[in-house]
Parts: sequence; structure tokens; C-alpha cells
Amino acid sequence: MKINEIVIEGRTGKIPDNAKNSNTGEWKFRDFGGHDRTYNLNRVMMAAAMSDGSGNPVDMDQSSWVEKYNIARPYTEAEHGMMCSAMKTVDSDYKETEKDHKSKEDDDVHKNSSVPHNSGAKRNKPKN
Repeated sequence: MKINEIVIEGRTGKIPDNAKNSNTGEWKFRDFGGHDRTYNLNRVMMAAAMSDGSGNPVDMDQSSWVEKYNIARPYTEAEHGMMCSAMKTVDSDYKETEKDHKSKEDDDVHKNSSVPHNSGAKRNKPKN
């Protein structure tokens, strides 16, 4: 056995010949610097899904409003306190963007059920 069959560190892989033959084309990409490939993949695939295939740029923001940050949305005051404790414990670059814990629907949301409510309906008891 040769040493290069045992030690494979420091070597960049090559595309296998059978993959070259069966491949119909591919794109190899990442964000500049390769700092957050997952976020870059998400944005590129979002733009691809919005595209008409013409090769022209699509009408979408380059990045989301959160971009390279994580988001936590505590629902209660207790959960808000838990996040405050966590931020004091784990050194993080953070900003509290919203403090109001009262969730409400947008005005254009239909709030009434389309299913009629029948309070006088009788329930069938299961037969044994």
C-alpha cells in the first residue's frame, strides 16, 4: 500500500470521470470570501426560482433585511428575559429590533371563518 492511498489530507478532490460524462452542466459558486455559503445558496436559489430563464437579473433584493444575522422571536416576557440572559452569556453581535410581544394580524387578513358554526349540532356517540 502506498502512503498517498492512506494519507489524503491536503488534497483537493477532482470530479470523477463518470460524473464528467453524465453531467449536463453545473455551476460552482459561493459568496465572495466564502464566509457564509448557506446564506449565499439560499439567495441564489431564490433568484433562480424567480427567474424566467432569460439570463437577465431578477427584481429582488441582493440580501434580506436580516442578511447574515440569526433571528429569535420571543413570544412572552419570560422568553424575552431568556434571550436577554443568553445574550449576556454568549458573546454575540446583536441588536434588539423589536420589544413589543403583542402579535396582531395585518389589516388585510380575513379573520372570519368560512365554515358556519352550528352550536346546536348533536354529536353521535360511538357504538360499542
